[in-house]
Amino acid sequence: MDKNVYITKLSSFLPNEPVENDEMEDSLGYIGGHSSRIKRIILGQNQIKQRYYAIKGGNYTHTNAELMANAIAGLFDDGFAAKDIQLLSCGTSTPDQMMPSHTSMVHGLLKDSNPIPILSPSGVCCSAAHALEYCFLSVLSGHTNNAICGGSELFSPLLRSNIFEEEYKAISQIQSNPYIAFEKDFLRWMLSDGAGCALLSDMPSDGISLKIKWIESVSYANELDVCMSQGLQNTASGEWTSWKAMRPVDWQTQSIFAIKQNIKLLAEYGVEKSVLHIANSCKKHQLNFADVDYFLPHISSMFFYDKLADKLKEKGLLLDEQKWFTNLSYVGNVRAASIFIMLDELFNSSKLKNGELIYLFIPESGRFSYTTALLKVECV
Repeated sequence: MDKNVYITKLSSFLPNEPVENDEMEDSLGYIGGHSSRIKRIILGQNQIKQRYYAIKGGNYTHTNAELMANAIAGLFDDGFAAKDIQLLSCGTSTPDQMMPSHTSMVHGLLKDSNPIPILSPSGVCCSAAHALEYCFLSVLSGHTNNAICGGSELFSPLLRSNIFEEEYKAISQIQSNPYIAFEKDFLRWMLSDGAGCALLSDMPSDGISLKIKWIESVSYANELDVCMSQGLQNTASGEWTSWKAMRPVDWQTQSIFAIKQNIKLLAEYGVEKSVLHIANSCKKHQLNFADVDYFLPHISSMFFYDKLADKLKEKGLLLDEQKWFTNLSYVGNVRAASIFIMLDELFNSSKLKNGELIYLFIPESGRFSYTTALLKVECV
C-alpha cells in the first residue's frame, strides 16, 4: 500500500496549576483525618515531583470530556478547524459516565464539527494507543483523509479521601489502628489529570511531520490475571466478582470503585512482557533498536526505569540512555494521555531532525496489554 499517514499536529491540556508533593493531601484529602502511611515511600520510588488535578476547593474544574476537548482545540488554526475533522477517537480509563461513550461526549463539545464517525476504545493506558491505531488504519486505508485521536484522564475525583471514608469507618469498627489496603492507597500518589491528542493526515504538513511507519498491539490476558482493576472484587477462591453482582452497600464499605493495583503481579510480569513485546515488534519489522533516536516509554513510575533498561540490555536491545525521553517527574502519570503529552513536548521542542526515528512504548497493566509504534521525522 503506497498511502502514508502522518502526525501533523499535537496538543496537550493540563488543568490548573501543578500540585507539588507536599500539597497533594490538601487537594485529595486525608483518609480518616490522617496522612497516608505510604505516601513518602511511593513518591520516593516514583520520583514524581508535581502533577495536575482538575479539582479546586473540592469541586471539579473540568470534566474528562472537557479536558479532551480543550486539548483538541489546540489543534485548530486557520488551516484546520473543527468542521474539517473526518474521524474522532478518544481513549480513557476514567470516562465521566457509563453511557453514552466518552468520544460521543467529546464530540458533543465540538459544536462546530460535523456528523462524523467516532470510536471510544476502553481499557487503561492502551485505550488511547488503540485510538491512535484505529485512526492510523482509517487514514492508511483511505477511509478518511484525516483523523483526530487522543487520550484523557480524570483521576483526582477517584483519589479523594471521601471515596474511602465508608471503608475506613467499617475497618475502624474491627481494628484499633485502621488503614486502607496498600493496593488502593498506592495509586493515590501515582496518578494525574490531563489530555493529549494528535492530528493524523494522509499529507505531511509544511513544517515537521511524523510519518507513522507501523503500530503493533498485543494482549497477554489469555496468560495472565487481572493486575489493575476498578469495579471488581477478587474473592478468596481467586474468582473475580463484578460490582453488578454485589450489594450497593458493599460498593462503599469495600471501596469497590477505587482503583486497585496488584503490585506482586506487576513486579513479576510487567517488565518481562514489556521487553518481550518490544523484542517481537523489532523482529517483525526488522528494526535495529539501537537505530532509534528517541525512545518514549510510558513509565508509570521511575521505579521501573532502570528495571526496564536492564531487561532490554539482557535481551540485546541496546539503546543509549540519552535517547530515552520522559516527562513523568513534572507532568505525572496521566495514563492514557501520557504518550500524547510526551510526544507533544518532544514534537514542539525544536530538537527533531529529518530522518530521526521515534519509538513509542505504551504498557498497560490492566491485564497486560502493550502497544508500540515507530515514527519517522520528516521536515519539509
